[in-house]
Amino acid sequence: MAAKAADKSRQGQGGPSGRKAGKAGKAGKAGYKKRDEGDAPETGEDWSARAVVRSPDQLELTEDELKKEVTRTLTADNPHIPRDTVRFSFKERAYKLLDNIDQTAIHFTLNGFLVPKDSDEGRCQSIRSSTESEKAHVEEEKASVEASAEATEETETKDEEPTGDAEAAGEEEEAQRAEAAEETEAEEAEEPPPPKAPEKKFANQFNFIERGSTTYHNPLREKGYQTDPAPFETFSENVNQWSIYDAYMEELERIEKAKEKEKAKPVTVKKEDTKTGRKLSYVEPPHVDSLSKVAKAAKIVERMVNLNTFDDIAQDFKYFEDASDEFRGQEGTLLPLWKFQHGKTKKLAVTAISWNPKYKDLFAVGYGSYDFMKQGQGMLLLYTLKNPSFPEYSFSSESGIMCLDFHSDHPNLLAVGFYDGNVAIYNLKKASSQPSYKSSAKSGKHTEPVWQVKWQKDDTDNNSNFFSVSSDGRIVSWTLVKNELVHMDVIKLSADGTTMQGPEGLQLQMFGSGTSFDFHKKIDYLFLVGTEEGKIYKCSKSYSSQFLDVFEAHHMAVDSISWNPFHLKVFISCSSDWTVKIWDHTIKTPMFVYDLCTAVGDVAWSPYSSTVFAAVTIDGQAHVFDLNINKLEPLCTQLVVTRKKNKTTHIQFNPVYPIIIVGDEQGLIVCLKLSPNLRKMPKEKKGQEVKKGPEVEIAKLEKLLSLVREPGSKDKK
Repeated sequence: MAAKAADKSRQGQGGPSGRKAGKAGKAGKAGYKKRDEGDAPETGEDWSARAVVRSPDQLELTEDELKKEVTRTLTADNPHIPRDTVRFSFKERAYKLLDNIDQTAIHFTLNGFLVPKDSDEGRCQSIRSSTESEKAHVEEEKASVEASAEATEETETKDEEPTGDAEAAGEEEEAQRAEAAEETEAEEAEEPPPPKAPEKKFANQFNFIERGSTTYHNPLREKGYQTDPAPFETFSENVNQWSIYDAYMEELERIEKAKEKEKAKPVTVKKEDTKTGRKLSYVEPPHVDSLSKVAKAAKIVERMVNLNTFDDIAQDFKYFEDASDEFRGQEGTLLPLWKFQHGKTKKLAVTAISWNPKYKDLFAVGYGSYDFMKQGQGMLLLYTLKNPSFPEYSFSSESGIMCLDFHSDHPNLLAVGFYDGNVAIYNLKKASSQPSYKSSAKSGKHTEPVWQVKWQKDDTDNNSNFFSVSSDGRIVSWTLVKNELVHMDVIKLSADGTTMQGPEGLQLQMFGSGTSFDFHKKIDYLFLVGTEEGKIYKCSKSYSSQFLDVFEAHHMAVDSISWNPFHLKVFISCSSDWTVKIWDHTIKTPMFVYDLCTAVGDVAWSPYSSTVFAAVTIDGQAHVFDLNINKLEPLCTQLVVTRKKNKTTHIQFNPVYPIIIVGDEQGLIVCLKLSPNLRKMPKEKKGQEVKKGPEVEIAKLEKLLSLVREPGSKDKK
């Protein structure tokens, strides 16, 4: 009652004020309505002043412009997205412009935990929650039933023992219980049912956040093989009954011969014992081909092991290019690759080097000695770039090897010249330590060391032949006829004084000493011969007693002479008088002269450019020139041999790869790679194709020679 009175008093106190507030509210609503209608409110404020104020930069439009409909097209393109985005394409190895650009602009993202009711996961969760609620309801009913049963038992025990007073007390208690039961029933009817137990929330297995992870990307690699592709041919032939019959008969004969060899008994050989003088017999073991098969397999395995051992060098050989050449201007460098050395050749000098014309990774090395007082045995080794640790073939000789040359059409034939004046032919197909053919005193061998051998084209009877030059002044042609070497003297070199006063007034004829020679690449009969006196003779096979021309070339022995592989008129020579000279065989004076300040051991033209050549000097340095870039100085001068009292003797370019090999007096072969500046090719211009081929190389060298031939030219040396 007190509370109700307080509420009424509060309402009474606030009655008038409440009425005033209500009126004010109505007045406010009316004022707003008047504002909407454009009339001023009752408060007296000037609303028209506010409406007149405008922005200074507001546009003043006419009625037609205001009534004009302006259409605005809304697009889904993001105006802030970057344009012309470029990314690197690993597939095409170039930067590509992106065509498809994502226009989506994400302003807010939130990973929620809700599961849709219609999904499988939502249905499973609803089923789980309903089953758990039913279980809880059943447990509550069981507990209430058990409690009511205990209460009935207690009342029964009390009713069994009534007394006078107890009965009265029991009646009162029963009345109280009845009243309490009625009250509880009324409360239960008024009160809401008890709340259910809270449902257990299950963890959602899809509750995760997407995270970006960076993994290691293996760099793209190129697989390269150091083997040439297998040759293939297109073969066609007509087959008839006779050819089939002949093939069957040949196969039967081969099988019968194989059976006869198997049945053949081992041969008994008698050998005499030197100590007792008795004759002993023993059985020669038959030749087993399995050893050769094992040797071949072992050679392949050895190459594989060495390829893994020298993997870094092989990668440099294939792919490395010296990036520092960009900062050297015109100069270049030589990158050392492999070193080839054999234990039996440490005391021998490298006297000759020759690349195989078919297998571009195979080269032959001849070992001997240039010292007259230290002559002994020689060695012939064949190395391959696939196995730098051990030679593929090894041959020993009684005399030192001075020169060698591979046959261009038969790469298994190797001509060799010895210090004792003999020449020989090694056949690599035959597993023999001795040469297949060799000259002798009866067959007209040279009387002094053979300094150069060169294969020539087969004669009219298709017999292989090669030429040799020696210090005895003879140039001899050797022809292989019916497994014999037949010789023929082509020309004899005469000295300045053709005769010499001998004992008892005899006139002795003197001959020149040939040291090197080379045949023209196109004109078969023309060749050049360098001598120990420093002269160069231009000779012909057709004239055995006369020379076509004589060049007063050097003051000391001509160590090497070589025709240019591109230009038909140009050849190069080097000498122990420290000079390298380039000649035109139609002019008596040299076109270019280079002084290398020490004796020059060898010089060689490059196979890829008509203006590039390399030379080695006895101080252990290699020099590389390119006349098209610098006509005065070498582009590279690099020390190749590091040991003291060691001299470089020979140098050769590889016909395919950009490498050179250099030999020294200690029996060591060093393989070096030319840097990009040493093998520059013409640059390609936009919209123009660079012409390549021998005609371009000939024109390039001819242009240089034409400048030198002109009298008073600045380029003339």
